[in-house]
Amino acid sequence: MIPAAERQTKFDKKGLSNETLLNLYKQTLKPRMIEEKMLSQLRQGKISKWFSGIGQEAISVGLTAAMQDREYILPMHRNLGIFTSRNIPLSRLFSQFQGKLNGFTKGRDRSFHFGAPDHNIVGMISHLGPQLGVADGIALAQSLKSEKGITAVITGDGGASEGDFHESLNTAAVWNLPVMFVVENNGYGLSTPSAEQFKFDSFTLKGPGYGMETLQLAGNNILEVYSELDKLARDMRQNPRPVLVECLTFRMRGHEEASGTKYVPADLMEYWAKRDPVVNYENFLLDQKVLSPDDIAEIRREIKLEIEIALKEASEEKPIEAHLDTELGDVYRPFELEITEPGQENTEKRLIDAVSDGLREAMRKHSNLVLMGQDIADYGGVFKVTEGFLDEFGRDRVRNTPLCEAAILGAGLGLSIKGFKSMVEMQFADFVTEGFNQIVNNLAKAHYRWGQNADVVVRMPTGAGVQAGPYHSQSNEAWFAHVPGLKVVYPAFPADAKGLLLTAFEDPNPVLFFEHKALYRSIKGDVPEGYYTIPFGKAFRVLGGDELSIITYGMGVHWALEVAGKLNVSADIIDLRTLSPLDRDAIFESVRKTGRALVLHEDTMFGGIGGELSALITENCFEFLDAPVKRCASLDTPVPFTASLETQFLPNSRLEQDVRDLLDY
Repeated sequence: MIPAAERQTKFDKKGLSNETLLNLYKQTLKPRMIEEKMLSQLRQGKISKWFSGIGQEAISVGLTAAMQDREYILPMHRNLGIFTSRNIPLSRLFSQFQGKLNGFTKGRDRSFHFGAPDHNIVGMISHLGPQLGVADGIALAQSLKSEKGITAVITGDGGASEGDFHESLNTAAVWNLPVMFVVENNGYGLSTPSAEQFKFDSFTLKGPGYGMETLQLAGNNILEVYSELDKLARDMRQNPRPVLVECLTFRMRGHEEASGTKYVPADLMEYWAKRDPVVNYENFLLDQKVLSPDDIAEIRREIKLEIEIALKEASEEKPIEAHLDTELGDVYRPFELEITEPGQENTEKRLIDAVSDGLREAMRKHSNLVLMGQDIADYGGVFKVTEGFLDEFGRDRVRNTPLCEAAILGAGLGLSIKGFKSMVEMQFADFVTEGFNQIVNNLAKAHYRWGQNADVVVRMPTGAGVQAGPYHSQSNEAWFAHVPGLKVVYPAFPADAKGLLLTAFEDPNPVLFFEHKALYRSIKGDVPEGYYTIPFGKAFRVLGGDELSIITYGMGVHWALEVAGKLNVSADIIDLRTLSPLDRDAIFESVRKTGRALVLHEDTMFGGIGGELSALITENCFEFLDAPVKRCASLDTPVPFTASLETQFLPNSRLEQDVRDLLDY
């Protein structure tokens, strides 16, 4: 077989009709002409930035033509041809580029960082790799629905160096998901050439390592790209599996227009200029008498007119007016909980049993809920929360995962896009760092950016006190409470754990659900049987008093109760239960009553949520305070292992004295 590098201009009609040949020409020419216009708009300051795909159009167009409209494509920022081939109105695209309201992100994001649900397109985020895991989730949903369809996702040769690439390919291979992973190998990651990015000669060498077949294509040859991907897509629909496709191509402009191409050797630029996918295909059609010069002129005239009309429409659209209520209102998907009250029958349960009970109730109510996590199926999870779930709900819905936190969290978003709910269990909250980007930049921003719900609950076994050391004991809830778009829940009692967890699965927004490991089997309480919900953003007064307020959550609630009892203090103990949304009214009401406030949490002092709570209390209750707001938290060190060091680290060793000091002020 002729090497792909030599097939860039060797066109073969392969029995395609003239109608198909002409349609591929029009679809390839349109993004080129739009780009040329956008470069003019950039020079005039009418758009702020442009990531050019000139020279790579054949990949976008050929792939889209091979896909069915119902199938999802996840493009990158050089895939304009995907959007135009899916017939997205140009006026909306131009509004997006100009940051207008008719765009897909209401001016909140630029270029192709958006999703178009009506066209089954899911846009990228700037981190490049995360959309690969999202594609896994969409393909998983297709499989669960028994759809004979595939999902296609694009990455670049640079983006393929990221961990998301490995995790997503590995997960797709293990789960046998029908994902077409397309690598646009254009020789450079911004200015870094391939030789400085990877050591292998071709991405086709990587596929076998995942147990995955591969295909290398001449990416500038529209007929090869379309014909081969069409054949592959048809086969994947009948025989679902992931496939890695490498498309050899070249970027003829800068990474983004301002960066230029001075780092590219002149002879290399000249080499690829001779392999222009639009020019060479046009010449082929002329030679084959499929196209005439008059045809070309007419096609160009029609496309130019379409561009001008759409651009005029977008340009005449008024600039976006900033409205505070609109911006704040779009951070979360609107959700009004229909509260289900608990029944009369209670059973004493440990916190871990209540979590398991809530999870089981959620699985029974929501048939579209999928559980994912390491060792959660046959083994039942390291804490045995999902023990027995496999027998009741089956392996499709209770899924062991590889050690691929980023890919699995991305898959959660992909499942949401296809109408599923998901739970992702972090084996320990500490391990969430491996998927941090997916949570704070993908899940958290999906609704704000393009109106996509992220119906994902991330369960986080957290906390110290069990001598597990610095990698299994962190309290990292403050990381996520800081991020708009996330909801953060942290129960202290079994009944709350169950009710709040069931609410988390009702809520279409991403929820981080913290469960203190040391409380799993150490506390018990009456837990209502059956299904019930507890609204987010409603704190609970655990103990009423008038000498001081202790604002806390999780393990801190139990420490506060212990100290209040030991000192015989009339303490108003407020269990926040949720950190985002936060019940500010309950905090302020308590502090205005007692005049003294102590904020207690297990997280380290500096940067913990206590600083934010202290500031809120000071700003809103200053005239009611009889003493400065006091914080009690863990030491600003990693969590130590040995018992004596861990005891010193945790705030309960200092809480009694802090309460005395506050009362004596």
